[in-house]
Amino acid sequence: MGDPKQSNQNNPGASLVEPATTVTLLPADNGHAVGLGFPIATAGGSFLVNADCRDWQAAAPENSIHAIVTDPPYGLKEYEDSQLLRLQNGNQGGVWRKPPVLNGVKRSPLPRFTALTPHERQAITRFFRNWSASALRIVRPGGHMILASNSFLSQQVFSAIVEGGWEFRGELIRLVGTLRGGDRPKLHEVEFPDVCTLPRGNYEPWGIFRKPLPKKAKVAECLREWQTGGLRFCRDGGQFKDVILSERTPKAERALAPHPSLKPLSLMRQLVHAALPLGVGTILDPFSGAGSTVAAAELEGLSAVGLERTPDYFALSLRAVPALIALRRCSG
Repeated sequence: MGDPKQSNQNNPGASLVEPATTVTLLPADNGHAVGLGFPIATAGGSFLVNADCRDWQAAAPENSIHAIVTDPPYGLKEYEDSQLLRLQNGNQGGVWRKPPVLNGVKRSPLPRFTALTPHERQAITRFFRNWSASALRIVRPGGHMILASNSFLSQQVFSAIVEGGWEFRGELIRLVGTLRGGDRPKLHEVEFPDVCTLPRGNYEPWGIFRKPLPKKAKVAECLREWQTGGLRFCRDGGQFKDVILSERTPKAERALAPHPSLKPLSLMRQLVHAALPLGVGTILDPFSGAGSTVAAAELEGLSAVGLERTPDYFALSLRAVPALIALRRCSG
C-alpha cells in the first residue's frame, strides 16, 4: 500500500516526521492504488478513503496491510443511516440514548446495547466473522489486529473474529472512568435507589489478534520477511503491556472531531506504535470515523489508511485529521 514511512525509532536523535497540515481530496476515478476507485484524500503519508470497508477489502491486494487498529461499531445498528439521522434530530425512539446531566456533567450519547434482540446479536456475529475473514486476506502473515469493544459484547465479537481465522492473542484493558452503566431501574429509580442494572464501566476491552504465521515459520522469520509477527516496545523502552491507564477523550479533541466514538490520541498513539513491530508498514482502520487513528499514525511518523463509509463522517475526517495533528504538535 504505497511506500510506508520509516519510523524515527531507529534514529533517536531525529524528530518525528512533520504532520500533515492540509488534506488533498482526489476524485474517485484517479486510479490511485490505495483508493481502489473510491474517493480518497491524502494526509501526509496517510490516506482517507470514503468506502465501505467490505467493498474496499474485497478489492485490496492480498498481504498488503501490516496491521489493523480500529474501533468498530460494537452493535452495528447504532451506525445505520436511520439511527444516525435520529441521533442528529434528538434521538426520538432511536438506539442512541442521550442521558441527562449527571452531577453537573453532560453525558455523551450512548447506544443501548442491552436493547439488542437475539436476531440483532446473530447479525453481529455474522458481520464480524465475515468482515474479519475478509480482512485476514489483505493482512500480511503475522500481522496484528487491535480492536476496541465493550464489556457487554466483547465475548461475542472476539469469538466471531476467531471464527474468521484470526488467532486470539489476548486482551488489552483500557482503564478509563466512563459514564456507561450504573443506572437504576428505568422508571423505578425512587423505589430502588440502591440498585443498578449494570456496573458502572471503568474499563474498555480491546481484543488483540494475529494472522497465523506461515506454516512452520518462527516469529523472527516472519519479522524478516513480512515485518510482522510481534508487537513493538513502548517509546520509553518498556514492554507493551496489556493494561493502559487512559484519559477520557479531551474536550479540545472532541471539539475538533465531534464523533460519538472518538478515542483520545494519547491512547491511539500507543496502539499504532505497538502494532508495527519494526516501525514500518501500513496500518488500516476500516472504521475510521473522524480519523483519530490516521492522525495518531501521522504523529508517530507512520502510514495509515482510514476507511469511512458515511459521507458526513468522511467529510469530518478531512477537517479533523489535520486539526488534531496541529493541536497535539502545538501542545507537545
